[in-house]
Amino acid sequence: MRLDRERVRKIIFESDTPEGRLFDVALIVCILLSVATVVLDTAVPIPGAFDTTFYVVEWLFTIVFTIEYALRLWSIERPLHYATSFYGLVDLLCIVPTYVSVFVPGSEHLLVIRVLRMLRVFRVFRLMRFVSEANLLVTALRASRRKITVFLATVLTLIMVAGSLMYVIEGPENGFTSIPTSMYWAIVTVTTVGYGDISPKTGLGRLIASALMITGYAILAVPTGVFSVELSDAMRRRETARVCRACAAEAHTANASYCWNCGHELPRVL
Repeated sequence: MRLDRERVRKIIFESDTPEGRLFDVALIVCILLSVATVVLDTAVPIPGAFDTTFYVVEWLFTIVFTIEYALRLWSIERPLHYATSFYGLVDLLCIVPTYVSVFVPGSEHLLVIRVLRMLRVFRVFRLMRFVSEANLLVTALRASRRKITVFLATVLTLIMVAGSLMYVIEGPENGFTSIPTSMYWAIVTVTTVGYGDISPKTGLGRLIASALMITGYAILAVPTGVFSVELSDAMRRRETARVCRACAAEAHTANASYCWNCGHELPRVL
């Protein structure tokens, strides 16, 4: 039986059909079970007790995800665009470690294999594609990226200035052996983590530290506020995106009066 490329694309990438919803549910179950397999494999108290079972189950999931990944690339019109996207890279990370581990045998490479196996936990990120609210978060992050970039640049400048001052004021004898080390102390202080491995000893140094601590609370609030505003705007735009009564089409703009799909008059926003 020959596969219909368009039908496969609708099943895999769209979930508004019974087949698409069934595919999504099956994929979610496979993702959760595969992640549980990786986690349980590290939690078994007796080494080697279930190695064969975990090995077979892991390869079964890898084969399933490989077929699914290949079908995605085959059914979509621009496979390279999908392969280099976030979800495409996550899909690749889900299957590559198992194949790479085949070519890394030997006890001396066990640590490398363990690191590769932990990359399989990236499968959990694939669940994001099934959560509509995740799109709101991504939209808000994209809208606020310039403001947050400027904010991070300002914070980095503040850390460099504070680190340089503490290097001059405290000096190597008090643990501030270099400007990078002093900048590390400034980051720990501004973020209010306070490890305590390096601390100022002079009065002026403690004064600067106190100012950084107080500033840290205000600094932490800025990106939260920026993101919250953008998230609120994204949610408001989604709430005003009405559904057509005639054809049930969605994704209408806030100021649209007629359906983009069938031309039917849209309900007014009260």
